[in-house]
Amino acid sequence: MKKEEYIKKQDLETDDFRKLINRSVSLYPERTAFIVKNPKKDGPTYKNITYKNFADELFGFGTSLINMGLSGEKIAVIGENRYEWCLSYLAVTAGVGIVVPLDKDLPIEEIADLLNQAEVSSLIYSEKIADKISKVTELTKTVKSFIRMDEIKDLVIKGQKLMQEGDNRVMTTDLNPDELRVLLFTSGTTGVSKGVMLSSRNICFDIQSVMQCLDNTCEDTMISILPLHHTYECTCSFLVTMKMGATFTFCEGIRYIAKNIQEYKPSIIMLVPLIIENVYDKVVKKAEATLLKKILFRILLWLSGTLYILGIDIRRKIFKKVHDSMGGNIRWLIAGAAAIDPKISYNMIRLGFNIRQGYGLTECSPIVCVNRNNGHKDNSVGPAMPGITVKLDNPNIEGEGEILVKGPNVMLGYYKNEEATKAVFRDGWFCTGDQGRIDKLGRVYITGRIKNIIVNKTGKNIYPEELEKHLATIPYILESVVWGDVSIDEKDPIISATVVPDEEAIKSARIPDEQKEDVYNLIWNEVKKINKALPAYKRIQAINIRSDAFEKTTTHKIKRYIALITNKAQEISKMINNESTKSDKDKEKDNK
Repeated sequence: MKKEEYIKKQDLETDDFRKLINRSVSLYPERTAFIVKNPKKDGPTYKNITYKNFADELFGFGTSLINMGLSGEKIAVIGENRYEWCLSYLAVTAGVGIVVPLDKDLPIEEIADLLNQAEVSSLIYSEKIADKISKVTELTKTVKSFIRMDEIKDLVIKGQKLMQEGDNRVMTTDLNPDELRVLLFTSGTTGVSKGVMLSSRNICFDIQSVMQCLDNTCEDTMISILPLHHTYECTCSFLVTMKMGATFTFCEGIRYIAKNIQEYKPSIIMLVPLIIENVYDKVVKKAEATLLKKILFRILLWLSGTLYILGIDIRRKIFKKVHDSMGGNIRWLIAGAAAIDPKISYNMIRLGFNIRQGYGLTECSPIVCVNRNNGHKDNSVGPAMPGITVKLDNPNIEGEGEILVKGPNVMLGYYKNEEATKAVFRDGWFCTGDQGRIDKLGRVYITGRIKNIIVNKTGKNIYPEELEKHLATIPYILESVVWGDVSIDEKDPIISATVVPDEEAIKSARIPDEQKEDVYNLIWNEVKKINKALPAYKRIQAINIRSDAFEKTTTHKIKRYIALITNKAQEISKMINNESTKSDKDKEKDNK
């Protein structure tokens, strides 16, 4: 059988994680699956783990877990991005039971609550959060065993010995591809975490669909920056790498991104827009340090983009220093988990970085749409991936409606929550809760979350996300949340924005000191300029200044429900204070 035919046949059969890893071992046994860094006083050392070595350790660890009585049980994994996290995830899903990835940054009480809610039997955790886990143990009801990630090596050796003696259960256990295999809890931007049930078929299908949209190869190197417990990073970075037979490396933390990129020289990086935008800002700041440099940079940017459109790609040559500063090998920057500024995406492409924006949800394993090489649009998340269908429910006169999804990647449902499951399915379609439109070429454009939409008295929709994008263009604003404050007198909602000032930008700008002190007026004057370009019903009517950053999820999305609760608390406080300062005559007038 020809290699191409073999690969095609194996892809058709890859509907569970054991087949996925066995496929890669068959095709790429000696290729490096992981590069593991070991920091030492006299300098770090690096260990290359081949696909064959990884599979041997994976199935050895799985055998030990089975011999601990964990077959068919739920096993949670919690910790920083590291080799043992990946080993644990696939050891559990490739022959033992159900994996429950958890966010290490959650409060102790919430971790315990999720462990109890998921009925977890065993917890695999990192030494870095040992103190937190020691307190969690007192609050859990179902967890019977706790495994430190540094103890995994001993369990691997023990399991490998058992396999040599004939214990082959981890390789022969029946894996139904349509049964629950991964239980993920949503990030909680709305304040309610639900357990999303995914099968191996759900995730394996999404992996294969992603691979058909991007020209990934076994020669690529991926660096893991975003937290692995999040399905975006886990599926599209870790598991896609395993399926490709490529190499997976680990970032040591946000502060070490630049350093680690230079160390591993990755060709593909999965990022959230915030990180890409920060990278772009640093490039521009350095390139435009003087007026002469700024003019030269703009000319080169225009020249690079124009030649690229004409089919002459010399972007990497023109901006070689920029690429060298990021390892020199980056082929793809994949943006997800939030919307990227189209202007920044456009300019990053002109700098020579191939950016692809996608769209997905945990409930869809997670990717639904992604931009392709042909027909790329910076303000679109691209068309649906192969085998996945999207449509709009009840589109309005502007062609916008709720995005519905159907395909083998859609979840089994919410764990022990039949009511919530029924609420998100309509005639076999998954209701995303996202509002958007679809153009003639099938490209999807996200306009906002339905729950966030502000509706005025004439029925017109105002999308907070759209206004937040406008506010993001103001250099003095670091971040913002737009919301509609329902007026007591039943008039249209007051379009309000709570903003976090960018103190550094305010200090560095050439603004008179007296204006710098009045941050409110400085920002409000910029908001008024934006308002002039907006229809009257969309204009921002009030702003609130917030001194500290908004609370965020691990993928840097603002927890809107906390922001809105804070806004409401402030409004109520103002009302109480105003009421207490009123004269008796004023109060009597109000009562009348």
